[in-house]
Amino acid sequence: MSDVRLVASDLDVGHGGRTVLKRVGLSLRSGEITVLVGPNGCGKSTLLRTVAGLLPPLGGEVRIDGEPLGSLGRRALSQRLAFLPQSSQSPAGVTVRELVRHGRYAHRGALARHTAEDTEAIDWALDVTDARPLVGRRLDELSGGERQRAWLAMVLAQRADILLLDEPTTYLDMRHQFDVLDVVRRLARDHGIACGVVLHDLMQAAAYADEVVVVADGGVAAAGAPADVINPEVIERAFGLRVHVVRDPATGHLACFPQRSEATTVS
Repeated sequence: MSDVRLVASDLDVGHGGRTVLKRVGLSLRSGEITVLVGPNGCGKSTLLRTVAGLLPPLGGEVRIDGEPLGSLGRRALSQRLAFLPQSSQSPAGVTVRELVRHGRYAHRGALARHTAEDTEAIDWALDVTDARPLVGRRLDELSGGERQRAWLAMVLAQRADILLLDEPTTYLDMRHQFDVLDVVRRLARDHGIACGVVLHDLMQAAAYADEVVVVADGGVAAAGAPADVINPEVIERAFGLRVHVVRDPATGHLACFPQRSEATTVS
């Protein structure tokens, strides 16, 4: 079994004094992708931000490599865990290389001298995300997929062993969605990074996840391997939608299709 890098136990999360999820259990393991799915507004992003240390837990605890999350200072935490939110803002005119350099601030600070170790980390991040051809271009000149690869390279330059991505495929067309998810898969498989990803698309979750965590009704409705979790009963309970679940004979991946009512006609 892969090493467990992050564990949330009996975790209560929320914001503005309101509890959104209660008694959540979550584990992220080296070399594996854990995908959080669930209906809009169920608390997936709130959960991810809490385990990233950006929101205080309302109950329970989060441990990273056995240490309580609250015992880690901001710099120590950012050296172990990298978080990419749904949308990010950068100063006007910043180039991709300048953006990726920001990822090294977790190790050196903004004013520290750039080192050979920093250069190595930046080059690695650009290569693993296929962003090297973009280094001289401004972020505001890039397509959505290119921009997302640049942001991903920035957080990877932290050289953290845990990566949290909140809906990294939002606003991307289908090709660029799969490009980004392919990068995440390489990070887990080839570099041993523990990845936690929020996704909306159940078929993408089935194709890329080692573990799927279904968040619904104030907690975790189901968790396990895609084949154990993506089934009609769980999906109806979590999303209120009746579906057929089939397996693609070519890839072995699961796919979901809404059940049509008798009144449905196709012209």
